[in-house]
Amino acid sequence: MNNETLTTLTRQFETAWKLTEYHLDGLTDAECLWRPADKGLHVWQSADGAWRADWPESEGYDLGPPSIAWLTWHIGFWWRMALDHNFGSGTLTRAAVTWPGSAESAREQIIGLQAGWRAALEPLTEADLRSQERTRWPFKERPFGDVIAWLNIELTKNASEIGYARFLYAVREK
Repeated sequence: MNNETLTTLTRQFETAWKLTEYHLDGLTDAECLWRPADKGLHVWQSADGAWRADWPESEGYDLGPPSIAWLTWHIGFWWRMALDHNFGSGTLTRAAVTWPGSAESAREQIIGLQAGWRAALEPLTEADLRSQERTRWPFKERPFGDVIAWLNIELTKNASEIGYARFLYAVREK
């Protein structure tokens, strides 16, 4: 059966993924852990050795710019949540999502999430995309196609933020 909606959403995802790959390629630990300003969302190593991420109470500009480590954590957070809550047990919490600890590990995690997402979407039908049955995170009572479109936008946004931070890092005063 022809699934035009999924084809369109997948094409949009491919564009977002190419941008993500471009900005993740060659990413270093130094770039990830660099802070573009004195203030901004970042990751930190807890006493148990896990890399935890700051969580904003609001989304105002006064938060400051996030670090690339935080942005890669954020991709891992929302993608893992989307997979777990919409295709899995729905038990994953934000507190359980940690930063992998290096640029290479973050890149590998994101590539793995991309593969898992593709595999989860492959069998979906037009009826699945119109249905609200699977839609459990980040919102409810909306067609599942809205979740896919949201993920495409979120990936594009985070990839762009990583790229912008990499541009700033490349021209920073040393």
